Parts: sequence; structure tokens; C-alpha cells
Amino acid sequence: MAQTSHALPDASRPDPQRWKALIFIALAQLMVVLDATIVNIALPTAQEDLGISDGNRQWVITAYALAFGGLLLFGGRVADMWGRKRAFVIGLAGFAAASALGGAATNEAMMLGARALQGVFGALLAPAALSLLSVMFTDVKERAKAFGIYGAIAGGGGAVGLLLGGFLTEYLNWRWTFYVNIPFAIVAAVGAYLVIRESDAARNRSALDFPGVVLSTLGLVALVYGFARAEHSGWSDGLTIGMFVAAVVLLAAFVVTEAKVKAPLLPLRVLTERNRGGVYLSLGLAVIGMFGLFLFLTFYLQLVKGYSPVKTGFAFMPMVIGMIVGSTQIGTRLMTRVPARMLMGPGFLAAALGMLMLTQLDVDSSFTTLILPAQLLLGLGMGTAFMPAMALATTGVEPTDAGVASAMVNTSQQVGGAIGTALLNTIASSATTSFIADRAAGATNPQLLELQGMVHGFTSAIWWAVGILVVSAAIAIFMINAGRPGPGAPGAASGDGADAGAEARVPVVMH
Repeated sequence: MAQTSHALPDASRPDPQRWKALIFIALAQLMVVLDATIVNIALPTAQEDLGISDGNRQWVITAYALAFGGLLLFGGRVADMWGRKRAFVIGLAGFAAASALGGAATNEAMMLGARALQGVFGALLAPAALSLLSVMFTDVKERAKAFGIYGAIAGGGGAVGLLLGGFLTEYLNWRWTFYVNIPFAIVAAVGAYLVIRESDAARNRSALDFPGVVLSTLGLVALVYGFARAEHSGWSDGLTIGMFVAAVVLLAAFVVTEAKVKAPLLPLRVLTERNRGGVYLSLGLAVIGMFGLFLFLTFYLQLVKGYSPVKTGFAFMPMVIGMIVGSTQIGTRLMTRVPARMLMGPGFLAAALGMLMLTQLDVDSSFTTLILPAQLLLGLGMGTAFMPAMALATTGVEPTDAGVASAMVNTSQQVGGAIGTALLNTIASSATTSFIADRAAGATNPQLLELQGMVHGFTSAIWWAVGILVVSAAIAIFMINAGRPGPGAPGAASGDGADAGAEARVPVVMH
């Protein structure tokens, strides 16, 4: 499609600094994804040092999740208002300061406050990073490579966090799981400040939709907290039910508000476009299965197999390798040749097959013959699917909506992670309790029975994860109908409902 008249004169020329910019964007994304799992490994030691009670232990994770998940849409809109580069650099600086506070924590309140602050600045940083990537890479083949790298980091960074967290906790101190963010953030912020150039014309200068901000933030916080509470207090708990009811009411009111206000926080056109809606839904569901796998394999390897934190981290490397290969080799090479659904659907099905293999886990399962090939298949599938999903989620949006469209990708993943952790852990716990109760009377080895019950709980929940991934694949195949990117529309997906050529209008100043 020919360029529209409001594109900047140099907007069609590739930014000579774009690959340097990708390094710093990827570094920031790695930091955010690492933080989602790196603290989990250090939590038992930090809890003991700071005197955090068992009842409040989960708030080290929940405080971050609530702030991050609740403020993502607001963070995306702020990035559109301020400019993505400015939001990106401020987000990095704030995240580094919050990490320093967490590493220096001397009590429970200081730790929880630091985690909440990390979530606040993460909610500004994450959508700014993805939207910068979206507007800087408009050539179809280059966009595929850039999103391949980004997708590999988004998918495999969590497993790398387990490895790094194990090293830091075992050989240094739990505080380094926070301090390690500081050099990441400084390098990424300085690099981004020097190499990224963005036109003021790309900003959305409309007045901020305060009702939308309040309703979306409260609604998402209620939803994430509801699932977090369900994990330890049960689904029938009064406050859990109240949180879910509040989330439904608040988010419904948010949708009604967005349909009426002149300058909405989340323009409904971002959600209602068929392909983007399909990506948000299928990606959110797939993340449910992924988070469940991280949780169960970590417990299985450490509690059943007796692995150390470092050995557990290394045990996740086959999945990381699979994700890198799937994203940067399979996905990147095929993205310009086949429609996105033909990568996402088979990718999620391959991941489901890998998950299906893990339903055969027992106390004596071999890592080499079962867990390793299952992880490789899972990683290959998720890496292949994540890359086109990330690219399609921001394709065809107006430049002024890039930040909030990127925020929706992160929101679907964050909510999916919260649901996955709570739902699958509840299923596993219930199955474990029933297994042990049915066999307790005739048990000759109570310790073995406990381990068998734990593994039975894991496999019961993994069956659910298999089903969820199959549903995710079906949504990708039947709901997403964008064709492969056309040569005449850089970065745009051709097909019904796709705004072909929209990316060609992105007004980024090239120097």
C-alpha cells in the first residue's frame, strides 16, 4: 500500500540504529521476564532472613503481580502519551531503584514495598519495550528476525531466571537476585537513550481517561488477587468470590466506559479486531499451561528428585534451547512464508504433545528419556508460536495505539500466569490429597506415598494444561485469519480485518 500523506518524509527508510536498539530492548525484556521467576528460588532464604511469616510469604510474589498486572494498560497509555523512549528509560530507572531497595530490605514491609514498586515500573517498561520494537521494525523479514529474538526471550527468560536464581542464591546471597537487575537496567537505559530516536508525532496527546484508568486498574487487581487468593484460601472463600465478582463488575463497567468516552484508555478497536483478539486469547491460555509447568517441574525436581537449585535451573535448559530454536529458526524463517495461524496452531499443539509426555511422570522417571525430550518439544512448540503471536498482536494498530496494544499482550500473559498458578496448583493439591487418603490405610512407606501423591497431583494438573493448550491451538487456527505479510505492506498482515500498510505509516524519525 502506498504511504499516506501524513507519514514523515524519512519514515520509509530503515532506522540505521534499529539493531543496536534491539539489543537494549531485548536486555530490558530479559530483565523483566527473569524477575518473574528469579525471586521464587530465593524466597525461602529471604523469608528466613527477614522474618516473613508463612501467611505473608506469598505477598512477595503477589505484590509484584498485582502492581504489574493492574497497571499494564495504564502503563501502555502513558507510553503513548510521553513517548515510548521516555517511558522505557524511566521504567528502567525506576525498576533499578526498586530492585536496589529490595536487595537492601531489612524487614518485611521494605521487601513488599520494593516488590510493588518493581511491578509499577515494570508495567511502564514492558509495553514501551514491545511497542518500540513494533514501530522500529517495519520490513517484513527484519520484523520476523526481531520478533524471533523477542519471542525467545519472552518464552525462555523465565527458565533462565530459575537457573540464575539458583546460582545467585546458592553461591552468593538471595539479595543478589535483586541487585542483578541494576546492571541490566543501567546498560539498557543508557543504550536506549543514545540510540533510540522517536518522533513526537507518534504520541497520543489526548486527555487521559481517568475513569478508564481507575476501572481497569481496580478490575485487573481484583482479578489477579482473586486467583492469587484462591491458590491458598480456596475457591469457596468469601473474599475470593468477592474479588471475582468485583472484577467482573469493574471490567464490564470499563468496557462500557471505553465505548462512550472520546479518548479511551483502551480503544475497543484494539480488542475487537479479529486477529489481535485471537492472539490475546490464545496467548493468555497458553501461558496458563506454561506457568503450571514451571511450578510443577521445579517442585518435582527439587522435592522428588532431590536436585539443588542450580541443578534444577540447568534441568530447564532443554526448554530454553527449544524456545530459542523454535523462535529464531523455525518461526523467523517461516513467518514471511505462511500465515501466523499456521505457526501458532501447530506450535501450541507441539507444546501440548510435550506436555502430554509429562503426564507419564512418576517418582522414578528418567530425566534423559522423558523430561528432556518433553521439554525440547514444549520449547520448540512455544517458541514457534510465541514469535508470530508477538508480531501479530501489534501489527496494523495506529501508531498512537501501539503502547496500549503492547500492554494488552503483557496483560494477557500476566492474567494467564495468575490463573495458571492458582488453577493448576489447586487441581494438583486436591488430587494429591485424594490419592494419599485413598491409600493411607495400607501404606507401608508413608514417605514414598507422600511423594507418589505429589507426583499424581502434578500429572493430574498437567492433563488440564494439555487440554488448555489444545484449546489455545484451536483458537489460533480458527479465529486468526490474517494471511502472511505481503511485500507491499511492511510489517502488516494481509487478510480479513488486518490493516495492511498501517505499520508503514509509523512516524519514527530515522537518523
